[in-house]
Amino acid sequence: MDATAFHTALAADEPILLDGGMSNQLEAQGADLSDSLWSARLLADNPGQITAAHLAYYRAGARVATTASYQATFEGFAGRGLTHDEAADLLRQSVELAIAARAAADAEDARAGRTQVRRFIAASVGPYGAMLADGSEYRGRYGRTVAQLADFHRERLAILAATSSDVLACETIPEVEEAGAIAALLGETPGAAAWVSFSCRDGAHLNSGATIEEGVAAVDGKPGVVAVGVNCTPPEYLDELIARIRSATALPIVVYPNSGEGWDAVARRWTGTGPGRVDAEAVRRWRSLGAGLIGGCCRVGPDQLAALAPAMAAG
Repeated sequence: MDATAFHTALAADEPILLDGGMSNQLEAQGADLSDSLWSARLLADNPGQITAAHLAYYRAGARVATTASYQATFEGFAGRGLTHDEAADLLRQSVELAIAARAAADAEDARAGRTQVRRFIAASVGPYGAMLADGSEYRGRYGRTVAQLADFHRERLAILAATSSDVLACETIPEVEEAGAIAALLGETPGAAAWVSFSCRDGAHLNSGATIEEGVAAVDGKPGVVAVGVNCTPPEYLDELIARIRSATALPIVVYPNSGEGWDAVARRWTGTGPGRVDAEAVRRWRSLGAGLIGGCCRVGPDQLAALAPAMAAG
């Protein structure tokens, strides 16, 4: 990992538009995600679909592609009959697929005579609950110690940190203990750079019930943590969450909410429509509150992301 360019962008306070949800874009492309591995299954079965999804977001204006490694774990792949080495190779491949999409987007810009933009790749490190595939990341309280959670994350994080990604996206973290475990691992991994984003149940609390300020305190000032924020959280909570995060840290703030719908872990589908909106007006508001890295999570697709790009580009 060489995070130099990403550090430079953060230091320059550049507004950075992230991508949107991987799973909903894959479904829009016709992919079948009815599997406990979710989008990670396609790393082995249909990697071209993943590259196409990344490229769709780059074309929409995203500067960051988040890899399809959110639910890619040694335990999950073992359940599908893959060896340890095969699983490690798929983790690395998740980054290579994003690199291929970035190269394609850069080539399209060159052919069209468009100004080249610096695009980044964020290697996704999903939470312990994603491996369980039962919606635990939306509840937290796993009953695991910091040491146990560190053991779960250690090798996967080290493999992704050793790739050509620009930053790690340690995302959808529901509890303070898991954030602490990840922060400790980052300190053990020379050259690693990561944002840590929490999943929250309201404008003040993580899904586990701890306050967002407690979550921020677990990672603030820790080596390797370059930004902190929230993701896969209903958008109507972001105004308060950003204000609370800003009161607790000087780190750059990253936010990428879901569409506001609810996740039915049993039926494995999204239900209802939340009152929040992920639109240009919201982006301008979140930027004014202090967020500098903004995008979308589940159910936010390329068309919606393209509508956010002008608000991010505005001064």
